[in-house]
Amino acid sequence: MLKYILLGLFLNFGAFTTLQGQNEASEVNKIANAPWESEEVSEEIVWKYHQFEDLFNSRQSITVFEVDLSKETIEVALPHVESGFVSTSEFGEQVGAIAAINGSFFNTKTGGSTVFLKENDSIYAKTGEKFTSYRENAGFAISQHGDISVIKCPDQGWESLVEHSSILASGPLLLDRDQMVDQKDQAFNTNRHPRTAIGITKDNRLIAVVVDGRNTNAHGVSIKELSIIMKALGCTDAMNLDGGGSSTAWVKGHGVVNYPSDNKKFDHKGERAVANALCFKLKN
Repeated sequence: MLKYILLGLFLNFGAFTTLQGQNEASEVNKIANAPWESEEVSEEIVWKYHQFEDLFNSRQSITVFEVDLSKETIEVALPHVESGFVSTSEFGEQVGAIAAINGSFFNTKTGGSTVFLKENDSIYAKTGEKFTSYRENAGFAISQHGDISVIKCPDQGWESLVEHSSILASGPLLLDRDQMVDQKDQAFNTNRHPRTAIGITKDNRLIAVVVDGRNTNAHGVSIKELSIIMKALGCTDAMNLDGGGSSTAWVKGHGVVNYPSDNKKFDHKGERAVANALCFKLKN
């Protein structure tokens, strides 16, 4: 009898995982084939937007920047403050960017990064001892030669990566070598929130995504759902950045183009001041 019970459980689990895979494939197809509104910010950057009426059985508002890293005219800056706060749009203006998204986690009382941050070989912040490890297990990295990647935190820690001149830690890691990463069963991962993510594709494009949330027009996503979005947009490696009220996308000449949630309204005015950002700019 026990043998048949176990066999039944195995078959049911197999059917569940098959159904789960089919559902994921369906959502990937919705994202990949959506009628995205698209505008060329420059020869290097395309800005896309779409509001989904039924994605993950919810309403979703998603902004995407596609950055062609094969163009030698584009670079990514990591402006930051060690204390206090600056909005993503202000960071973008300060460094002369043409587009920007918010960066990683920061101290909401005093400002400054709470995770590892190195720019141009200078370390400005180290991850706090009590910081949740799975929320800084990934890094946006720029090598000494200017190559951009999303990487896993090595066992030896971020400071061991001397081959990278700039690193901004965050997490969780979403995709690793074209595979979705198993995530911890924690509220931070499973609850739906506004989210910001960044990833790299096989054809050397950088994909920056801002998902709106906390509104009837935009429900936000879990970390698993964010992973599916990044997969659908062609990323092989991707990571989560700071989210919630911090999630912001900015374009020069347009201002904030997503719907930040910090003012609890579905408009472009709810931007939260942060401590660091990822800014896309043309080389001088």
